[in-house]
Amino acid sequence: MFTGIIRGRGLIVAADPQDTGTRFRIRFPDDLLGGLETGASVAVDGVCLTVVRIAGNEIDFDVVAGTLALTNLGDRRVGDEVNLERSARLGDEVGGHHVSGHVSTTGVLTSVELEGSGSHHIEFQVDPEWTRYIFLRGFLAVDGASLTVAEADSERGRFRINLIPETLRNTCFRRYRVGDRVNIEVEHQTQVLVDVVTRTISAALAGRETVGPRNASP
Repeated sequence: MFTGIIRGRGLIVAADPQDTGTRFRIRFPDDLLGGLETGASVAVDGVCLTVVRIAGNEIDFDVVAGTLALTNLGDRRVGDEVNLERSARLGDEVGGHHVSGHVSTTGVLTSVELEGSGSHHIEFQVDPEWTRYIFLRGFLAVDGASLTVAEADSERGRFRINLIPETLRNTCFRRYRVGDRVNIEVEHQTQVLVDVVTRTISAALAGRETVGPRNASP
């Protein structure tokens, strides 16, 4: 489990193909190494990965082909930076929202404005099946960062996230370009609630159609 608060940026220093996927070697900042052990979970751009090797400040992770296909880790290359968060411990402050590290889908950036002194934002588009879970003021994890939806256009499947300077300083968002893919994890309770309400309404409507209108005539 994670909190959606990015604690640092890592640098991909190797990406070695394997029979089952790719082994990434990521250089960690020193302040994220304390107590790190083989088998620990780390969110890398919002994807929960397991530490398989530690060599100084260079940490190895195995990413299977399915994860590469379903997330933007398949787009990552040597020299890219990634957002990092160590797994939460009991009693840690949850500054964002509960994030599982299981990516729901990816979004494609349609607008990026991160320079200057004005509004910093990204806009992205998702497949129609995911639009029902994304709404104004709702929580999302975008590449592992807990963020709030500032604008929502569900009909077009486009959404805007505003970014404060502190978020830009602590994350890799400054490397974003139009057309890039970002990992999206919808907030779990929101997804469950929407699914339950949708099924309940569908069942009620189906039951009404089965019964049909009553005939008032004797």
